[in-house]
Parts: sequence; C-alpha cells; structure tokens
Amino acid sequence: MKALRALVVFCAVLSAAFSFTAPARSQTNPYLEAASPQGLPAIGKWMLTAQGVPSDWLGEVYQGKILREPINVIIVDETAVSRNDAVARLLRAAAQAGYPIRLGHSAGYQGMIGGQLYAQLPKGWDDAFSNEVFELSNNHGRIFGPHQMGQAYLFTAAFSRERVDPFRWPGHRFASFNQARDDFAERMSRNAAYKMSDSVSLDNALTDNPKLTTGDHDGNAIILRAGP
Repeated sequence: MKALRALVVFCAVLSAAFSFTAPARSQTNPYLEAASPQGLPAIGKWMLTAQGVPSDWLGEVYQGKILREPINVIIVDETAVSRNDAVARLLRAAAQAGYPIRLGHSAGYQGMIGGQLYAQLPKGWDDAFSNEVFELSNNHGRIFGPHQMGQAYLFTAAFSRERVDPFRWPGHRFASFNQARDDFAERMSRNAAYKMSDSVSLDNALTDNPKLTTGDHDGNAIILRAGP
C-alpha cells in the first residue's frame, strides 16, 4: 500500500511538472494577455520568453521605447491527421515558401493558445524560420503550436524584419513587423497550401504607451488556412 501511495504521488508530481496550462492572467502572470477572435480559441497577444514575459526584441530601443513583439500570424491546418503531421506539413510549406529553418537567431520562445503555452518551432537552440541568412537583412519568425481545434490544428507566429549593418553597433536592428508578416503570408499563399483567408484584430498594437512600442504593427494577424 505504501508503495502504491508513493507511486500515485510521484505520478501527480510528474504530471504537474509537464503541464503547459497557462495560469489566468489575473492570478500569477500579468503578461498572459489574450484576444478572443470569433471562431478561434484565445490567442496570446505576445511572443513570450522562456520566463513567460513578452519578448523585447533582445532589448532593442526603437524610437526611444522598448519593443514588444506581437503575434501577427495565425495558421490553421484543416488537413493534417495528427499534431506531428501538422508540424511536418508546416515545416515543408515554410521551406517551399522560402522560409527554411536557419541558424543565427535567438530561441527558446513560447506562445499561448487556448490557455496553453507552446514552445517555439523550430526547436534548435539558435534557429528561426528566415528568408535570408542572418548575416544579411532578413525576415524571420517563430511559430507556436499546434493547438487542436476540433478536427483542425492551429498555430500562431511572430515575424519581424531585421536590418543588418556590419558597420554599426548593434549590427542587427529592428526594421518592421508588418513587412515580415506580409511577406511570409504572401509567400506561403503563393508557394504552399496555406492560403491567406482573412485577418483578425488581436488588439496588440501599442501606439500611445509612454514606454513600450510595437513599431509599425497594426494590431492585426493574418490568417493562413490549409483546407482539405
């Protein structure tokens, strides 16, 4: 009986250790802000660090304010038959669209979907999806999920453009959120099975905050759908 009780306690501890359910914003983490678009689960507004706080583009100061990195793409796969299949299909599509996995970027981020935290794709220690090598100006992003939504699988993503200038410090500077978002969505729609279907407001554009900014982000996420 003692051995059985110990096993039950161990399993409970193990289950808690691997739980990815996010606490409610009002309880422990004030940064777990979410939007509630019609027909979709709750979508976290920000790309989060491993510590669960909104990413600040590695401390970049833009026009005198600290950057906050918004979620700006939503991907819905209505064809995948499993989570693994959804991930494999998305990786192939991103490469076909000119956004393969490339090294040279910070990693370890997470995003919230439906009250759960999902680690970033790609999973390498310095990888991101990018349309150029990191030595050149590029659009790059991280994707979070998949979150099962009925028979479909949903991902969110945060894409940004960095301008590279080897003659200035720091050599990598923020350039745009909208430019990277639009280019990724257009290339996916043109070269892969994921088509632009709509855009939705996530209410995550910081335009009048005295300390924080989201740069040129307009508060909208483009929705890409892969249908049967």
